Amino acid sequence: MGAEHSHHHHGHQGHGHARNQQRVGWAALLTGGFMLAEVAGGVIAGSLALLADAGHMLTDAAALTLAWLAFRFARRPHDSTRTYGFHRFQVLAAYSNGLTLFFIAIAIVYEAVHRLREPVVVLGGPMLAVAVLGLAVNIAAFLALQGAERDNLNVRGALLHVAGDLLGSGAAILAALVILWTGWTPIDPLLSVLVALLILRSAWFLVRESGHILLEAAPRELDVDAMRHDLAAAIPGVQDIHHVHAWSLTQDRPMVTLHARIADTADTGEAARISAAIKAHLRARYGITHATVEIECEHCADAGQH
Repeated sequence: MGAEHSHHHHGHQGHGHARNQQRVGWAALLTGGFMLAEVAGGVIAGSLALLADAGHMLTDAAALTLAWLAFRFARRPHDSTRTYGFHRFQVLAAYSNGLTLFFIAIAIVYEAVHRLREPVVVLGGPMLAVAVLGLAVNIAAFLALQGAERDNLNVRGALLHVAGDLLGSGAAILAALVILWTGWTPIDPLLSVLVALLILRSAWFLVRESGHILLEAAPRELDVDAMRHDLAAAIPGVQDIHHVHAWSLTQDRPMVTLHARIADTADTGEAARISAAIKAHLRARYGITHATVEIECEHCADAGQH
């Protein structure tokens, strides 16, 4: 029964990953393709806001591509050297991408300060045209992601990136309109700083979440002490739960190892029943499908040794 449940769970997860991969792939193509056009438009128009938004879209295209690769890699089977398979690739990729975002944001702010001191000519017309196209592409990418699983951190991160791009395009449109109406070019570097702040927000989110997983920290939504007391109270025959270790392989694959102390008078059959009950409770109550339970009792140990 447990094997069937596990097979069904992984089968369902496989279908979800295939759909996520397809949706994220389309968003990556849209974002990456237009990013090149936006760089060209930013250079021609002399607009830092467009170049800043292109920088944002570059990191987003990279993030979406890494998310797409992560879904592909996750389907690869594990082997004797990578016993967990390639699931962690997406976490490592997100962390690396987050660090890159910090440097891009700093570069944009540095250039903005330089431009405020020494203003340059900005062509409002071409800038507006490219920014409006960018907004349309970002809306298309956002709609492509709507069909993916919303509880997946990879997908949530992708949606966050595209939402940031929407705001970046909006800022570039606003800057272009102000330049066309008033000729006040400092609006361009000022709004590019706003986009840089959006990039920093995305960077912080990515580094914090992926770093938390890479440090083998307990899942944020899981209170280990509360879970320990809950198991001791909910499972008949359990005297104490200790040596609990909880971590995540990826954001949607929590794992737990724990020791359960039961009565010394219990036999091997009772130990097996309690172990199965603990695993069932962890799956039903906490969504933890991978748990290793060590049962501690005198006779169980004897039974195991002989």
